[in-house]
Amino acid sequence: VLAAVACLLAAPAARADGDPASDYLLGTSAFLPSDANVPDADAKQLQAVLAEAKARGFEIRVALIASEYDMGSVGTLFLKPSQYARFLGQELFFVYKGRLLVVMPNGYGVSRGGKASPSAQRIAGRLSPPGIDGHALATGATAAVRKIAAADGVHLSLPQIAPAKSHSGNWLLIGIVALVVIAAAAGAIVGRRRRA
Repeated sequence: VLAAVACLLAAPAARADGDPASDYLLGTSAFLPSDANVPDADAKQLQAVLAEAKARGFEIRVALIASEYDMGSVGTLFLKPSQYARFLGQELFFVYKGRLLVVMPNGYGVSRGGKASPSAQRIAGRLSPPGIDGHALATGATAAVRKIAAADGVHLSLPQIAPAKSHSGNWLLIGIVALVVIAAAAGAIVGRRRRA
């Protein structure tokens, strides 16, 4: 019984030590780590481009890697996008054998079925490194997907997605109204006391 319990406890710990992108990309088209702080509009734009690519028969999955932390136990491959693209492709191979794009601050890596994809890598290699911020990583990924697809004859649109509206103005208005109501109530109480 103790051995069975030890096995059950050890299994989740071992899985948590792996690279998170391999878990996410088993069922989704993009891995966007929370520490990258990708703006919502950029994430939606990337997802829309990936959905269009898939609908047009050019499926590609994308892993954004902002820091070594995003790579779990394979942190030694940080800033080595081509190597990590092959490694990640091999991890996904039994579920997904298609195109894979890895975007790191210093550049892009492309694989297909866990193997190098020289023609797509040449296209991605000509793009400027995106840098470390979430906006740059996501927009760089979107541009890379569109260029790789275009080289294969698939021209993907670039949907314009408005950034989420800030609600800070609404809270300011609510605060002002609340202060006016409180001041009016206080004035009414003082007025009654004076009359009394």
